[in-house]
Amino acid sequence: MSDLLAITYPWIKGLHIISVISWMAALFYLPRLFVHHTEKAGISGGTHEIFTLMEYKLATVIMRPAMIATWIFGIALVFTPGIVDWGAVWPYTKAAGVIAMTGFHEWLMARMRDFGQGRNSLTGRQYRLMNEVPTVLMILIVFSVVVKF
Repeated sequence: MSDLLAITYPWIKGLHIISVISWMAALFYLPRLFVHHTEKAGISGGTHEIFTLMEYKLATVIMRPAMIATWIFGIALVFTPGIVDWGAVWPYTKAAGVIAMTGFHEWLMARMRDFGQGRNSLTGRQYRLMNEVPTVLMILIVFSVVVKF
């Protein structure tokens, strides 16, 4: 199995990067939809229904599959011989960042369900602030892997 992972390493790495880009795009965009949903549409009416559908499609057609693919290809990279130096700190900071990103993903999914049920309780400003979370986590993850501290 490790020979197969070593042979396919460039392909797995490429698919991992594509998955991460797709996941990050959705993680950046969904909170922005929530801002506009909160400030322009409210929790009822035709515009609310349009925003609810857009949020649902983004979360279920793009965001969740991209997260799953990111995890699958990332785990394949972890098991590829010679890729991860478990004596260094970076694999653990990256793992913490990815787990936190997954937690943020699930938090967004819960907010999407709240909107769908007409019970959003957050303001546009709060969603704007939460929109910074994936940026901070991305910085941690990228520098963990690139700098390998």
